Amino acid sequence: MQIAQQTTTVQHAPTLGASAQYELAIDAAPTPTASRHEATGLALGRDYALYGITPPIEHLYAQSPLQRGWMAQRARRLPQLDAHAYTAQWLALRTHAWARGRAFEGVQLTPNYLQQIDTDYCPITRDPLDADSRSIDRVRDDAGYAAGNLVVMSALANAAKGSRNHAELMAMARSCELGPITHIGGLGAAEWERLAVLASYVTELPHEVAATLPMVVLPPNRLRLFNPIQALQALITRQLTRPGWSARLARLEALLPDDGLRSDFNRLVLALAPRVLEAVKLSTPEQIRWALEDAWRQSLVQRRWQRWALQLSAEQAEQLVARAAAKGLATTHVQCHSKQLATEGWALADHGYQAEMAA
Repeated sequence: MQIAQQTTTVQHAPTLGASAQYELAIDAAPTPTASRHEATGLALGRDYALYGITPPIEHLYAQSPLQRGWMAQRARRLPQLDAHAYTAQWLALRTHAWARGRAFEGVQLTPNYLQQIDTDYCPITRDPLDADSRSIDRVRDDAGYAAGNLVVMSALANAAKGSRNHAELMAMARSCELGPITHIGGLGAAEWERLAVLASYVTELPHEVAATLPMVVLPPNRLRLFNPIQALQALITRQLTRPGWSARLARLEALLPDDGLRSDFNRLVLALAPRVLEAVKLSTPEQIRWALEDAWRQSLVQRRWQRWALQLSAEQAEQLVARAAAKGLATTHVQCHSKQLATEGWALADHGYQAEMAA
């Protein structure tokens, strides 16, 4: 699922003389006492020049490290690199993070990664996205810009979310649900609940809490799930989006350790089945996805899910996901990370800021 990117017009500066090239190259080198912020800005400016993209005008002033790096690289007149379709977006995201002093993990978070998380519809409002309405941001505000913590959503949903965490977002959903004010920040109870569940995926929750949450929004591509029971919930739900789901779920059922769990699992599938049969009549993948998300709002589905899920421990849920993936039962690629690797580059110790900015 890709969306067309807005074409970027590149403005080329006048050709510089040899002496100016030498002076700019020296000026753009970090001083021995340069801060990490300055060094990052210089490197960012050089990358803009390497790909032949003009930086945002608000950073083109004499004292800006980004401008100095950009002009120095241009003065070298080296061949430009071919830009990926998402390179401009990647540079803009890095610039946004740098200007705010936020950590940016640059090994996994690449233009190709941004292409993989792209989507045509906001997962929160379900509205179509275009160049003006789409935004990319962190799910956890106390973490940096890093692989596994980014989601594409509408600017409206992003602005409403702000820096709220899972608990605060759920409180907003309950407030809208109870009234008398039913919309806050342009979102109603259903949208706020989707934001809350989205945030829960990257929040370590007690197993007993994670097991009670309805999957009213399926995890977007490449988002990292911290709670094993939600990973299992997502695996089961995604089975239902493709033909052959009944046979695959039967094989998953066979992995369960006892008759009681198998019986309760069957009851859960029977509760979901009517919505699945309706969903297959829909014409687009988005409509099927939304129908399955809405199925989790049904009280019968939730009761049967909780009855089954709460019999499992977090360790058992993790083992089931791993075994199902090993047997090819997952309809999407499943990658398991250790706790340390899952948040590598997230800068959680510094609340998502660059180390020197957090000091």
